[in-house]
Amino acid sequence: MIRLLLVDDQVLLRHGLRAIMENTDDVTVVGEASDGREAVREARELRPDVVLMDLQMPVMSGTEAIRAMRADPLLGTTPVLVLTTFDDEDDVVEAIAAGANGYLLKDIDADELRRAVRSAADGQAQIAPGVLRQLMDRVARMPTRRAREERLAGLTEREVEVLTQVGLGQTNEEIGTALFLSPETARTYVSRLLTKLDARDRSQLVVLAHRAGLVD
Repeated sequence: MIRLLLVDDQVLLRHGLRAIMENTDDVTVVGEASDGREAVREARELRPDVVLMDLQMPVMSGTEAIRAMRADPLLGTTPVLVLTTFDDEDDVVEAIAAGANGYLLKDIDADELRRAVRSAADGQAQIAPGVLRQLMDRVARMPTRRAREERLAGLTEREVEVLTQVGLGQTNEEIGTALFLSPETARTYVSRLLTKLDARDRSQLVVLAHRAGLVD
């Protein structure tokens, strides 16, 4: 079972999210929080597998809470999915830079939300398509070609192929199908890329793939 912590300052929305997730065979909601500070406290106590986090909250924002979690030895690797109504470019960049594993908008449907939670629990990133376009538009404006080429210089041809697939938003299973690898082998390549490129998670690999020009 995936243990999920819900964080949002709107009570009705939390109740709606709980109803959706508790109607999911492999997810159980272990707690709720109404602001970022409470979220960090509950996460330390409950040790959830995934945190579903709003951004705009009183006391402590979602982005601040993510930073606090990443600085906490007990919570540093806990996946955090942002779920918000805001798709402002600066909010996106700030949340991902803080350590968010995914960025979703609240117009997502229930099945997509379930898949995103499962992906986060499995160590994969999930970014809403519209949000990803904004992020990539911003990344495309960053002039760092030489640094990009130097950073990718140590990758094998196969690793570059896998990085390209990650940049396209493919799951491990989809990467395996595209490159004729088993999902386990694809996962191993992704893990190797995280280490070689000093990337925190798949979201950063997506950014690197786009910045390197591997994905149009």
